Amino acid sequence: MVVCLREIVDENRDAVLALRLPPEQERFVGSVHRALADAAKLPEAKGWYRAIYARDEPVGFVMVSWNIEPKPPDLIGPWFLWKLLIDHRYQGRGYGAEAVRQVMAIVRDAGATELLTSHALGDGNPGGFYERLGFEPTGEYDGNGEPVLRLSLGAAR
Repeated sequence: MVVCLREIVDENRDAVLALRLPPEQERFVGSVHRALADAAKLPEAKGWYRAIYARDEPVGFVMVSWNIEPKPPDLIGPWFLWKLLIDHRYQGRGYGAEAVRQVMAIVRDAGATELLTSHALGDGNPGGFYERLGFEPTGEYDGNGEPVLRLSLGAAR
């Protein structure tokens, strides 16, 4: 599978902003536009974001809070998988799992020993997806009442 993470630049911005979830998933993730607005509104969250590409086609979006000073329950970290979105046309092909694996490697190489995330509750939530990747519940909740999950990355390389 050829999946890579690419910076969002003028040449690909419109295509990345056009990525969409099926309506029943929108309440869990939102849109790329909203994620970028959240990153701009919360500079202390140090949003690091990339387009997810399969070959030369943008298929998704990922955003991480990059080595931040945690201030629970609103700023979880230091390394927090903030957003993951795979366009409805490309779901079920393993692109999301591969993108998370690449994020895991990138943050581990930057010194992280764990990666945190959270997810909204309700039917169809992505909790099972994260658990299949090795994330485990911490027993804590973020400021939105979402359960926080942790993935141990081992010692930094």
